[in-house]
Amino acid sequence: MAAVVSDLVDFLNASPTAFHAVDEAKRLLKAAGFEQLSEREEWSGLQPGRKYFFTRNHSAIVAFAIGAKYVAGNGFHIIGAHTDSPCLKLKPVTKITKGGYLEVGVQTYGGGLWYTWFDRDLTIAGRVLVREKKDGVVSYGHKLVRVQEPIMRIPTLAIHLDRTMSSEGLKINNQNHLVPVLGTLIKHEMQKLVKGNVPGESSGGENTKHHPLLLQLIAKEANCEVDEICDFELQLCDTQPSVVAGAMKEFIFSGRLDNLCMSFCSLKALVESTSTDHSLDNESGVRMVALFDHEEVGSDSAQGAGSPAMLDALTRITGCFNHSNSKLLEKAIQRSFLVSADMAHALHPNYMEKHEENHQPKLHGGLVIKHNANQRYATNAVTAFIFREIAERHQLPIQDFVVRNDMACGSTIGPILSSGVGIRTVDIGAPQLSMHSIREMCAVDDVNYSYEHLKAYFEEFTELDNKVKVDC
Repeated sequence: MAAVVSDLVDFLNASPTAFHAVDEAKRLLKAAGFEQLSEREEWSGLQPGRKYFFTRNHSAIVAFAIGAKYVAGNGFHIIGAHTDSPCLKLKPVTKITKGGYLEVGVQTYGGGLWYTWFDRDLTIAGRVLVREKKDGVVSYGHKLVRVQEPIMRIPTLAIHLDRTMSSEGLKINNQNHLVPVLGTLIKHEMQKLVKGNVPGESSGGENTKHHPLLLQLIAKEANCEVDEICDFELQLCDTQPSVVAGAMKEFIFSGRLDNLCMSFCSLKALVESTSTDHSLDNESGVRMVALFDHEEVGSDSAQGAGSPAMLDALTRITGCFNHSNSKLLEKAIQRSFLVSADMAHALHPNYMEKHEENHQPKLHGGLVIKHNANQRYATNAVTAFIFREIAERHQLPIQDFVVRNDMACGSTIGPILSSGVGIRTVDIGAPQLSMHSIREMCAVDDVNYSYEHLKAYFEEFTELDNKVKVDC
């Protein structure tokens, strides 16, 4: 098994939320010699041959390595992906008491296969804003939390109480039925463990926003007192770990493969393509990975692909090496290239009719180039050729996907960035099954192919693009 596969499984298990994924990405980048920048500060000290990164909202991250031969106006070679996945997020007021049960109010995030969340051993993870006091000075910090043990469950209704289920299928009302059980009222004495003032506490001492039991679990993980919790962004997640599985150990079974698989392979490719002392000696461009949040809900946020985050980075990097010619950024964009990396739909053996006859990506078949005439994907003939040529140079398999004409097509950050920045773009992804389930699957081989392909893209794009005499 390739090392990248076991590294991916470790990354998945360390990343139950977008916040954790970015924190893990930071750890990997720092270990590889990348220097952290702040968007609140000047970037006047950037140097050719050096490596940097910055984060936004702790849920998006942009990393880049500047070629030793870079000058302002040269291109950026970018891989874009996203850190978020469909999930159930806690509401601002979570306290629900019904029928003798303590339940937790959640809201759906993205287009999840919500029936897969039933009867799973669930927990919570995310970030907590904490009030801290040191030497009489109060400040407010951000802490990542993750309760390791299963503390919640969304139980299904017994078939004896709904005989139509076997004939008509499970019918879910997202408001009424997707409510996890935390405990029972008969054990309400546990709430007495929580003392003092807590967020949303009424004058009578009873918390009106959250069950005290839930707050105690969060405070324990944040290593703080309950009354020091100012707010939080938490979500439900599965406690079952990601694993290499299958009779031949050929699959990865995991949540959040869409799109942490592509996020990790992109990061790994950037790190390994810049790992030696002379990796950037002949590079005249800037190699970049941009991992955005909120792709699953449209990318319209300060840390989504619809924000100016990537354009801001291109502007600031170009400006650091040029202080007189304001037109060099436009020149740089036209010399740049974006690989929009988001997981693809593999052919399903039980639903083969859902794929167009001549476009049936398969597991173990390598990365998939996505095409759509209506611009749901940003691929065109030239960008597809460039990406395919890299595969042929390294004898890597490559596949194509087009959605059936009688089906709606999903989309990616590709068209958003292509239209917003004006950059050449190809949409690609590794094939997977069970997309947007709480438990997805992909092939071990495709993880290795993805890493090798993306690494080769970073190492060879400059030379290859110089040979492409087509104005894209």
